[in-house]
Amino acid sequence: MGDWWLLKTRGYVVGLTLGEGSYAKVKSAFSKRLKRNVAVKIINRKKASPEFLDKFLPRELDILTSLNHCNIIQSYEVFESSEGKVYMVMELGVQGDLLQLIQDRLCLPEDFSKKLFHQLSLAVKFLHDLDIAHRDLKCENLLLDKNFNLKVSDFGFSKRLDYEGGRMVLCKTFCGSTAYAAPEVLEAIPYDPKVYDVWSMGVVLFIMVCGSMPYDDSNVRKMLRLQKQHQLEFPRSKTLPAEYKDLMYRILHPDVTKPCSLAESGSSSEDQSSESSFTGLSTLTV
Repeated sequence: MGDWWLLKTRGYVVGLTLGEGSYAKVKSAFSKRLKRNVAVKIINRKKASPEFLDKFLPRELDILTSLNHCNIIQSYEVFESSEGKVYMVMELGVQGDLLQLIQDRLCLPEDFSKKLFHQLSLAVKFLHDLDIAHRDLKCENLLLDKNFNLKVSDFGFSKRLDYEGGRMVLCKTFCGSTAYAAPEVLEAIPYDPKVYDVWSMGVVLFIMVCGSMPYDDSNVRKMLRLQKQHQLEFPRSKTLPAEYKDLMYRILHPDVTKPCSLAESGSSSEDQSSESSFTGLSTLTV
């Protein structure tokens, strides 16, 4: 039974293909039950790698279906066909993703950037309070609803954090995109995934307000050197308020114990107030 026919039998009118990869694709559809447009992520188990099927897919299904937050994409239904395809029906980002928006506008107005960054901070804080790390925060995974509210999506690299002997088990798997990766991730050093999420948020903020990447990921060795030297080059054509520069310098700091990293240093399991962890990140949200 084809995707179109199976989805039709479950009350969906299938629309355009929004994206497609080697083993998955995302299609738009109209749900007769929900009376709204939705996104349907279709994963072909037969084409996916064993590691994805054994590790990443179960995590994504477990985490996404358990979350309920206004700035996280909502999951409506998950089902599987007899042919080994998984169908994930989710909220549709009708205004596309943040990267598309920035490419269309070159960069975003300050007030709009503040709004979106605030919403991103709320979503990530919600995840971290549940001991969940996203590990793939990037502009392409930040969708926008009809009112241009931000929605975190794509939990393919997300994971629930583990603890041993009262200490967080650090991650060793390289996840996400090089352009958004923290120095310790690029160096293949075991890393705190919450701290990694915050670093990626800093990259997103830089792109929103500057319209460019903070580092050139075409030369990873040079990129890593600039990161560890704590160098940021802001566009000369754009005058940025000092608060923006200060916040980005604090978030994109190679020392994970600096103020804008999460409160827990290294692998400590003590939750030293997630609220305080995001105090620095809230600088632009007032």
